[in-house]
Amino acid sequence: MIKGNGVSMKFCVIGVGRFGYHVATTLAARGIEVMAVDSNESVIASVRDLVTQAICMRVTDEESLRSIGVEGVDTVIVAVGENFAQSILITALLKQRLEIKNVVVRSISPIHRDILDLIGADHVVLPEQEMGIRLADQLSFAGMPFIQVTEEYAVALVKTPSNLVNRSAGSIDWDGEYKVKLLGRKILERVEEYAPSDLIGEEDLLVCAGSNYHLKIFADQ
Repeated sequence: MIKGNGVSMKFCVIGVGRFGYHVATTLAARGIEVMAVDSNESVIASVRDLVTQAICMRVTDEESLRSIGVEGVDTVIVAVGENFAQSILITALLKQRLEIKNVVVRSISPIHRDILDLIGADHVVLPEQEMGIRLADQLSFAGMPFIQVTEEYAVALVKTPSNLVNRSAGSIDWDGEYKVKLLGRKILERVEEYAPSDLIGEEDLLVCAGSNYHLKIFADQ
């Protein structure tokens, strides 16, 4: 069981469509206690063995939310994005009546997102938009493994440029010449820092941080 500050984390996913299903089952696979809620019995049957608790119920009001024990969870994910009005109602009840401390909501449009922000949603996601941005990032990095930290800043795994082979790590002006920070090199599943005297190997995989623009230029050398 995953714990935060010594306390077990509990999540509730309301709406087990494609988005909700993947959120619920991935959280559960990572050892987090997950309650999945949907009005479709066949959907609940498909997820019952993959989460901590699966409840078949149409959540439409404060009473139904209280009846499933939602007040006892840390985070509620409202994944009923296709039903514009229902997601707004559920979010308002969770934040304004039940005072759930963290409510994440799937939205289907910028207008939907703006309304959810106004009624107090802690985080609003537009899965299709975010997937499109992620794909564009992957294409722009030409297959280079990376983690996008912000819209403009990333940490990437870069094969050693030929002009750096057999140079010592400390002799290279990473910030000044390349505008990137060298964090280390990937060895199996860990990142190992370079000592200043360590030579950069031809097969080394460099772990670097910097702007998308400068990482791309650095990797293309």
